[in-house]
Amino acid sequence: MISKVSTATLYGINGKTVDVEVDISYGLPAFNIVGLPETSVKESKERVRAAIKNAGFEFPSDRITVNLAPADVRKEGSSFDLPIALGILASMGVIGPEKMRDYFIAGELSLDAGIKAIRGALPIAMLAAQEGMKNIIVPCENGNEAAVVKDIKVFGASHLLEIIHFFKGDGGLKEYRVDESGLNGHSSHDGLDFSDIKGQAQAKRALEIAASGGHNVLMIGPPGSGKTMLARRLPSILPPLTYEEAIETTKIHSIAGLLSADRYLILEKPFRAPHHTISDAGLIGGGHVPKPGEVSLANNGVLFLDEFPEFKRNVLDSLRQPLEDGFVTISRVTHSITFPARFMLVAAMNPCPCGYWGDTRRACSCSATQIRKYRSRVSGPLLDRIDIHIEVPPVTIRELSGDKEEESSWRIRERVLNARSIQEERFKGKKIFSNSQMTTRMIKRFCTLSEGSNLLLEKAIEKFGLSPRAYHRILKVARTIADLEAKELIEEHHIAEAVQYRALDKRMTV
Repeated sequence: MISKVSTATLYGINGKTVDVEVDISYGLPAFNIVGLPETSVKESKERVRAAIKNAGFEFPSDRITVNLAPADVRKEGSSFDLPIALGILASMGVIGPEKMRDYFIAGELSLDAGIKAIRGALPIAMLAAQEGMKNIIVPCENGNEAAVVKDIKVFGASHLLEIIHFFKGDGGLKEYRVDESGLNGHSSHDGLDFSDIKGQAQAKRALEIAASGGHNVLMIGPPGSGKTMLARRLPSILPPLTYEEAIETTKIHSIAGLLSADRYLILEKPFRAPHHTISDAGLIGGGHVPKPGEVSLANNGVLFLDEFPEFKRNVLDSLRQPLEDGFVTISRVTHSITFPARFMLVAAMNPCPCGYWGDTRRACSCSATQIRKYRSRVSGPLLDRIDIHIEVPPVTIRELSGDKEEESSWRIRERVLNARSIQEERFKGKKIFSNSQMTTRMIKRFCTLSEGSNLLLEKAIEKFGLSPRAYHRILKVARTIADLEAKELIEEHHIAEAVQYRALDKRMTV
């Protein structure tokens, strides 16, 4: 008897429908899974066998063939355990195959027939809704995550017997619903606030501009000057995610297995801070079956790279393409997968190997050759793609012990939101959301310079020998500074401030 169960496999950040076809026929005992299964799918044979036995059923001693269709798509993950087990039970006559016709089913089985959480429940549920399915059954831990999808009933199960009784009409499954009015964002900045930081007015101003226009930032300063503190508080002044951005970000985290039963929808900008020993595959994504890397996990949020020159040169250079394009394409012999990677890059580095070059309180022990070698670890093309370079000097004891009340994140965020609303109106219908994403044609249209600011920019380009890409970066930053003042025309002081952030590396010559 042949049975069929609908499920899905993950492909990039989306799901792809898979039909689990099970045939039990007379012959020598065998259990074969065909249809390009990866190792984790092949191993499901032993989990399914043990789960069916421990659920109280006799595992058939006939020839069992499981086909995962379409056969030319690779299948990966443990979510096939549950549909394979139910397909076998349906072919045995325990469940009527027609009962499962309107259900998408996904779940991992334990040996005692319990059902464990899976990766990618959200994209699987979204696929089920797109395919016109009315119902989906997932592990209880994934119930809230899948219930984010509208127009589909989500049922959760914790044991194989619960589903068998459900399809036989002897019991029910828990139905999950998400109350949209009660969706509260899970803060990615954990209450961190800019008012915690004493001094550093210039660095705070630079981060406000970066947040307002979505610009990349490089902070340069000695150890203990507050670079990491500043970076970790950046999400507290960023605009909240839109619903579409939240769904896209949550899908990526779901595929990576980073969601939990109580954290099923990400509504705050993600903040990722990988260690400098990370590989290029860990940063960009990859593997035999490609998985999202840190640049994709930081999508719509912040990627913070501390000790910037300590990262391997090939790892840093692999950032150039996603910084320009906003996505990463990972190619394999049989297929290629594209992951979104629109993030703000925030990097931090010391001015020299010992960290104290230019510090008025401590002497630098590095030679000029050592300093040049240290800085050359970050390539010029990569620096060109970073809009704002800012010095973060040490904080004085007077500033640390002072009673001055520092500006809070919510006040800065108000100004950021006002600037973003101007950009939203400016780019309406253009599929971009901030000044940093402007194309060359958009720069010509929206970055109107006064006569004085145009002359000032020409002199700055000649003096510092900046590249054409740096020229466009300056205009984008100046456009953001003007937006913060609600000015349509880019004036001289806007260009002067933007050039100041661009020319930092020129002032640091040894």
